[in-house]
Amino acid sequence: MSLSMIALGCTRLHAQDVAGPDKELVVATKEAPPFALKQSDGNWRGISIALWKRVADRAHLHFRLVETQSVPDLLDGVANGRFDAGVAAVTVTAERARKVGFTQPFYNTGLGIAVPVNENPWVSIGRALLSFGFFQAVGVLLGFAMAVGFLIWVLERRKTEHFGGGAKGLGSSFWWSTVAMTQAGAAQNAPTTLPGRIVAMGWMIASVIAIAVFTAGITSTLTRRGLEGSVHGFNDLRSVRVGAVANSPTTDYFTRQRLSFRTFPDVQSGLSALAHGTIDAFVHDKPLLTWMVRNNFSDSVRVVDTSFSSESYAIVLPKGSPLRPTLDLAVLDEIESDWWQQTLFESLGNARSR
Repeated sequence: MSLSMIALGCTRLHAQDVAGPDKELVVATKEAPPFALKQSDGNWRGISIALWKRVADRAHLHFRLVETQSVPDLLDGVANGRFDAGVAAVTVTAERARKVGFTQPFYNTGLGIAVPVNENPWVSIGRALLSFGFFQAVGVLLGFAMAVGFLIWVLERRKTEHFGGGAKGLGSSFWWSTVAMTQAGAAQNAPTTLPGRIVAMGWMIASVIAIAVFTAGITSTLTRRGLEGSVHGFNDLRSVRVGAVANSPTTDYFTRQRLSFRTFPDVQSGLSALAHGTIDAFVHDKPLLTWMVRNNFSDSVRVVDTSFSSESYAIVLPKGSPLRPTLDLAVLDEIESDWWQQTLFESLGNARSR
C-alpha cells in the first residue's frame, strides 16, 4: 500500500472521529454567482458548492447547507458555533481571520471595475481635461516657462528696455517666455544680449519638443477616453463617482486608499445604479462582477480588462476547528486536479485559480 493511500485513509478516519459517524455538519452558504447559486428547487450549485461536495465526499462528511443573507451573517454564525463551516465566495482578510479560521485558499482573484457601455464621449473628454494629470502637465510647462522668463529677466533687465524695471520687466519676461513656448510671435520684444539670445534659442528648441510631447499625450488620452470611456484602472476612480457593496473587503480597501465611494446593499443594485447613470463605476470581486454583468447587464455595462488588489477565497471554519487539517489536504488535492481547471473554465471562461 502506498504512502499517499495510507495518508488519505488516516485523514478520512480523523474526519470521521471529529464529526462523528452520524453527525450532520451545518454548512452555511450565501448566493454569490457563479460560486454559489440557489436553484428554483432549493438545491445549491456553483464552483464553491461543487468543491465542498467533493471535499466532503473525500472526507466522508455528512452535511446540510443553510442559507445566510450576507457574508457577515455567515462569518458570525461560524464564529459563535451556530455553523460548522461556511462556503461561498468568502474573502480571507486579517480582520476576519481574527474571528474565524480559513482553509487553504481555493481561488485567487482581484477587484474588477464595471463601467457603462455607452458613456457620453463629451463627458469623458471633459473629465480628461479637468483631471489632475492634465493640470499637472500644464503646470509643469508653465513652471518651465516661468523659470526661463526669470532667467531672461536677470540677463536682460539692465540692457533691454522692455525687460527693465522690477515687476513690470519680470512680467514682460514671463509673457515673452510663454509666447516663445507656443512658437507664436517670439521675435517681438526678443532678448537683445548674447547670453539672453542663447537662452532664448535653447528654450525655443526645447519648447518645440515639450509641446509636441504634451500634444501627443493629450490627443492620445482624449482619443482613448472618447472611444473607451474614462475609467481604465484604479487611479481613474479618484475622479469619478464610485460604488461598492456595503461592509465588503472592497469598501475596506477604498477606506485605506482614502477614496470616496457610495455603498449599495448588493451587486445587483450597484450595477442598476451604474446602468442608470447614478454612479460612473462599480467595483467588486472581478469573477462575481463579470458573471453578473454577463448574465444581467450585458447591454448597458461592461467590465474593464484590468484588476487591482489581491483576494483569496477559502472555506470558513470555527477557530481551532479539528476539521482544518483534513479539509486543507482535501482542498489542495481538488484544486490541483483536472476537474478543478475544467470547472473554472466552464463557469468563468478561464482556468486561473491559485
